Amino acid sequence: MRRESVGQVETQCFLIPEELDLEHGDRLSDIRVAYETYGQLNKEKSNAVLVCHALSGDAHAGGWNKGAEKPGWWDLIIGPGKALDTDRYYVICSNVLGGCKGTTGPSSINPRTGRPYGMKFPFITIKDMVLVQKMLLDSLGINQLFAVVGGSFGGMLVLQWCLSYPQSVRLAIPIATCAYSSPQQIAFNEVGRRAITSDPEWNNGDYYHRAPPARGLSLARMIGHITYLSDESMHQKFGRKLQDKGEYSFNLTSSDFQVESYLRYHGENFVNRFDANSYLYITKAIDYFDPTRKGSLSLAEAFKEAKAKFLVISISSDWLYPSYQSKELVAALIANDIDVRHCEIKSNYGHDAFLLESGQMNYAISSFLTRTSVVDIMIRDVVTINLAASIEDAARAMMTEGVTHLPVVSAEGNLAGIVTAWDVSRAVALKYTLLEEIMTREVFTSHQRDPIEKAARSMNDHNISALPVVDELGKVIGMITSDGVSRLVGACR
Repeated sequence: MRRESVGQVETQCFLIPEELDLEHGDRLSDIRVAYETYGQLNKEKSNAVLVCHALSGDAHAGGWNKGAEKPGWWDLIIGPGKALDTDRYYVICSNVLGGCKGTTGPSSINPRTGRPYGMKFPFITIKDMVLVQKMLLDSLGINQLFAVVGGSFGGMLVLQWCLSYPQSVRLAIPIATCAYSSPQQIAFNEVGRRAITSDPEWNNGDYYHRAPPARGLSLARMIGHITYLSDESMHQKFGRKLQDKGEYSFNLTSSDFQVESYLRYHGENFVNRFDANSYLYITKAIDYFDPTRKGSLSLAEAFKEAKAKFLVISISSDWLYPSYQSKELVAALIANDIDVRHCEIKSNYGHDAFLLESGQMNYAISSFLTRTSVVDIMIRDVVTINLAASIEDAARAMMTEGVTHLPVVSAEGNLAGIVTAWDVSRAVALKYTLLEEIMTREVFTSHQRDPIEKAARSMNDHNISALPVVDELGKVIGMITSDGVSRLVGACR
């Protein structure tokens, strides 16, 4: 399939009129939320995918804003034929609460004072950010997300969605993230914050009508950017090559090496597009994120209410959020019998690989989103008939309900056999009266977590057109038909 861009897109704004109670105890009013959407929401509103951005990201995840020099930050993944296929999904991305790209944050105007909030902006948590996202989705009429996906800090938002609104998420894809920050991760965030607050221009957060803390924010970004790369990628990209010179300058303020020039460029460029106070608030929210409630719960206990199926993606060379943290999350999910798979992207790009490894990321995400299980398409309100019923009862049930297959259940509700319309016709011809005389006792069944391919193969191998779906006790909980499988295959072509 050809991979294309979603084309020109426009950032929209959602206003939350009511005052919001925040987790920390403060309140916030007149919240504006910047967001973009790609694709079309289907009639059932069941194809919505929420994308959660990383620390320095924004709502512009895909396509092109008018006059922009580059596409959205995840345009490699969003668009026709890509993993987040906008011909199939309705993709949403919003700037987080506390951000500086259109959503209310420290740089926004405080309606009570008419001045930017600065340090008067209340402390916010990842739970607060997800609450605001939920209110945005409610305004769009979306009750359940087909999937929520995000990398780095965005991966924490994904996890919080599964904790705050477990019934609202079908599929979850946290990427290059962790369930709680390690001491090293907190340390890097603290050094970045200290770089900002040590800049005299920071002025205790009140700099919006004067020069910003450019040196501090630039230094924070330089420190952070080092953690996004890997040792191997830096060797390959820079080595010890000098920047526009053949000899060392022996000058303490100049950039001799290419890697120095690269970091300075990214630091200075960051100042032009991000707010220092937003950096402080968001990194603090990252540090505070802890589903275990300061260790009072195990990670498994923290996720015991999660309902989504998970794809946890880590990156082999990521030393900021190393794979062991993803494996720890996977183990906690498995302990709760949650459907989870772990994929480690092989890359030397380091943490930033989730933004750069187009091929592997598209394959992993696409394979997961299109992996359909029996539970996704089974008929839930299945019609059954009791073992003691007559053939006449079976015929009447088939005509009334418009079905051709009836699972036969015992008095305890367990599957005892199956009877088809052809069986009923044969019984009439042979003058049988009891179901036991015509029903098939050796029934091929399926389970709700079976891949749809397995169910389809079973029907094909045994030349049957329906499979009862049973639970661990053998009770019938659904039915899957060859017609249902065919419709699914047709829709995915």
